[in-house]
Formats: sequence, structure tokens, C-alpha cells
Amino acid sequence: MRPFLNICAAWLQQLWPRRCILCDAPTTGGWVCAGCEAELPWLPTARCAVCAVPLATAATCGACLDRPPTFDRVSAVFAYEFPVDALIHAFKYGGRLGLAPALGEVFAAAGAPAADVLVPMPLAPRRLRERGFNQALELARFASRRHGIPILAGACRRVADTPPQAALPWRERAKNVRRAFVCDVPLRGLRVAVVDDVLTTGATLDELARVLRTAGAAAVTGCVLARTVPR
Repeated sequence: MRPFLNICAAWLQQLWPRRCILCDAPTTGGWVCAGCEAELPWLPTARCAVCAVPLATAATCGACLDRPPTFDRVSAVFAYEFPVDALIHAFKYGGRLGLAPALGEVFAAAGAPAADVLVPMPLAPRRLRERGFNQALELARFASRRHGIPILAGACRRVADTPPQAALPWRERAKNVRRAFVCDVPLRGLRVAVVDDVLTTGATLDELARVLRTAGAAAVTGCVLARTVPR
């Protein structure tokens, strides 16, 4: 069945070639054309070994040295800048679920996390009802399919419906997510990769990592599509 579906997909691609989601130019099979791909805000290789913030040289940033986070490290694909920020915003807040394949395939192609399970960043029930989907779970589906890592979609819950992190000053974000999560399954000895769309201060990831470690996780890695770059 799978070979037949692949043949059908290739045939349809010839009939209706994929077009760039940014400039609408024809592509050779990807979601963006070569010109737009070259202009995307790829995160530089010289970044903090823990939180992935860009640095002049690859090392550990002062903030992570001063106050080591609960998570082990973060992997990220892009800086949260135009046009990636606009695509994520449309996907997350604009109901553009059709962008999931484009963002998910790029996210998954960035590499396999060193993890036994994937845990999507949980949404509060009210926010999930409003949005209709969890963008972190949609990204995790592509990573799981490509790398064969199972998703523990219901392992963790957000039990505190706090204000959106994006609406708060950076210094208030850690307080905002304190005791916001619970983990309902034992994770003894497992390496967990937390999947999310954007990392800004790392406060939400740090709080969830604390809960995961309490549940027995041996290691916690953050895997995000984009990382906010401090100015």
C-alpha cells in the first residue's frame, strides 16, 4: 500500500507542482523555493550549548552558567524572526493548520533528538478549545514519523490556565508558569524531548522539565522550531 501511495503522490506532484509558501514561485518539491530558503533566519551554529542563544563562539552563555536550567539543552532550527515568526503566528493563532506540513517537515529534518519519547508542550484546556489543536503536538507528529520516536501526548497536563507568556515581561514569565504542569505517567530512566514551537526565556520549558525530572526522566531536551534572539 505504501509504495502505491508514494507513486500517487509523485504523480500528483507532477500534475500540481508545489509552490513556495512565501513567494508562490514553483519549487522542486520543498515548501519554499531556493531563493526564499537562502533568506530564512537559520539559527547560527555558534550558539549556547544549553539554551541555544546565538553567541560569538560556541560555548555556554553567562545566564546558563550563572543559573543552570533544569533542562539539559535546547535544539532550535530558526531565529524567531521574519518570515518564520509570521508563519508560526499564522499557524498558531490564525488557524492555519495547513501550514503544519511545511513547518513540521522542516522541524523534523533538522535532526533526530537524543530521546526515547517526545512530549509536546501541553496547552491549557481552554486555550486548546479556542485554538482547536496543539501546535506542539502537530510538530511532534512529523518528528515522530521521521525518526521513529513515540509521542507521549497525554503524559503531561497544564493544570493552571495562566496568561500567555508572550503577553508578559520576561522577568514575570517564570512566576507565571510555576506549578502549571503535572505529569501523569512514570518516566523512570527515559530521555525526554519536549517539543514546542518557540522558545523565548525558557521559563516554560524549565518548569515542565522540573516536573518531568520529578517523574523520573533521566534527561530533558527542548526541541523547538524557533528561538527568540535577545536584542
